Amino acid sequence: MWKFASLFSLLLSAAAHAEEAPQAAPPPDAAADAAASAIIVTATRVATPADQVPASVTVLDKAAIDRTQDIGVADLLLRTPGVSLSRNGGYGTATSLRIRGAEADQTVVVIDGVKLNDPSSAGGGYNFANLLVGDASRIEVLRGPQSTLWGSQAIGGVVNIVSALPQKALEGSFDVEAGSRQTVSARAAVGGKSGPLTWRLGGQTFTTDGISAIAPASGGREKDGYTNRSVTGRTQVKLTDRISAELRGYYSRGHTDFDATTGDSPAFGLNREFVGYAGLNVDLMGGRLRNRLGYGYTDTDRDNYDPRNRRARTFDAAGRNERLEYQGSLAIVDGLTALFGAEKERSRFRSVSPPASLAVPVPAPARGSAGITSVYGQLSARPIGGLTLIGGVRSDDHSRFGARTLFSAGGIWSLPTHTILRASYGEGFKAPTLYQLFSEFGNVTLRPERAHGWEVGAEQGILGDRVSAGATYFRRTATDQIIFNGCGAGAALPLCFQPGTTIRRSGYYQNVARAEAHGVEVQLAARPVDGFTIDGNYSWTVAEDSSAGAANFGRWLPRRPRDTANGSISYAWPFGLTTGAAVRWSGHSFDNASNAQRLDGYTLVDLRGEFAVSPQLRLFARVENLFDEGYMTAYRYGTLGRSLYVGMRGRL
Repeated sequence: MWKFASLFSLLLSAAAHAEEAPQAAPPPDAAADAAASAIIVTATRVATPADQVPASVTVLDKAAIDRTQDIGVADLLLRTPGVSLSRNGGYGTATSLRIRGAEADQTVVVIDGVKLNDPSSAGGGYNFANLLVGDASRIEVLRGPQSTLWGSQAIGGVVNIVSALPQKALEGSFDVEAGSRQTVSARAAVGGKSGPLTWRLGGQTFTTDGISAIAPASGGREKDGYTNRSVTGRTQVKLTDRISAELRGYYSRGHTDFDATTGDSPAFGLNREFVGYAGLNVDLMGGRLRNRLGYGYTDTDRDNYDPRNRRARTFDAAGRNERLEYQGSLAIVDGLTALFGAEKERSRFRSVSPPASLAVPVPAPARGSAGITSVYGQLSARPIGGLTLIGGVRSDDHSRFGARTLFSAGGIWSLPTHTILRASYGEGFKAPTLYQLFSEFGNVTLRPERAHGWEVGAEQGILGDRVSAGATYFRRTATDQIIFNGCGAGAALPLCFQPGTTIRRSGYYQNVARAEAHGVEVQLAARPVDGFTIDGNYSWTVAEDSSAGAANFGRWLPRRPRDTANGSISYAWPFGLTTGAAVRWSGHSFDNASNAQRLDGYTLVDLRGEFAVSPQLRLFARVENLFDEGYMTAYRYGTLGRSLYVGMRGRL
């Protein structure tokens, strides 16, 4: 706490020379409407201009999302700095996203202001397999530890997805496309503003015959298809000039065919996700004090089936989160703003793997629950033009692991020379998941993972900002990291038996690992002439096991390439045609912790084109993996080869 007290004094003294006529406080909401000419970031839990955010952030607005033509959010994020991905096959299969070499379950995913994770999954993280772009109007990637604002799990960073809000009395949009492997995607949304009511409802359907989840080189022959249906909705009602109410919802249902680890299989899985939010917003003191009281609910149900078994269901799991939260923002004086809040979260899970034989009874499901109560605060000061200083503190009281206090600080300076300098420091912790504690592989003696990290970076614009370049160096250390430890057939360790029984198990979770990551991210963007755009990024990420004395000390963490790069070029022709190309290069990685199984590097090239028939209607087409590159992001699992898609997009 002394660190925060020192920074609090510094921020107050820095703001002492500020004027005494503060403007209205920004909306304290990660899903706030960001319709503005400036780039606004809401992953910071308060609407903040991008040039006042000390941490590295990438903001993709609706135009950028449309331009890429990507169907899944994970494929879109893969083009941003510091992000790597592994997928167990084609669309719909298990998809893990890693930011700056952190574990996949150390990233927080937020949909319309609701933190989404699955307590019934092994690491409690989010599976990006079923998250389509849908009606998203803005997607943000905030890199580095963000636990001060988002609590447990935000060690690698935050992905914030915000659905659209209408700007006119009545408006609509649609996207329809079809292509290789009988792939069809259709999306439509309608909404409007009428008096005190603002509303929007959108839906998407996606289906594909897919590819074999197991790569052909490993014996995969049959196609594993995927189907997804999703619905999103938002409504705001202005009750008075100072009070408004909101409802938000998201529902997705996916059907995925997948293979056994040994080869082709008729097995399939069903995944259902629901996100709900109800909130009340109250502005006081002429807008200087803004308050939000919200209730968020997430529900994830997963079931796997194998039709060959007498008992077809092979896996049944459900995870639920309930969160009651208060958040406020206060414009203390001009140049000094406070963000503060309190949260109460309750998580529950249930999981069971029924035996294939009807003669064997289904065991009682593993169950567990945990609660966490949190308070946090952050001060943001602008003592002089262009300089922003931020400091924050958070206290989490976990029902099973007691209290933890986290600290963060940072600064960003926008100079008249079009130079931006930034630096930030953050701490994080991640409590063991309910699955890691109470499942058939659980260990109730686990300790929370802890992390701290920092970064420094600079950006420079030249030629009237037609050309901009930037670089960031980061470093992060995680301790007490939780890993799965396998048990041999004759292992006699007590942890190799289910607690309180003589039943052997294949492994268990334990705290043994210490991991470190550091690296550099470089970005470049140029608009040499009107309509001509070039941009690219390169990431060098060293993520290693640094557990002294361990067998894997110094080895690469699995499925994290050290070198990745993305580049794109596009040109808007005077007669309405826009053409472009994109390339992604990934260096080699390793599939396992011992680094015995190498995954070769690869290069993917995409072509894209779009023609404006009218201001409201556009036709588009793209070729992905133009040269039909064969590669793997997870050993023995297939990836999509050359693919062609065509479609149309309407904005009414």
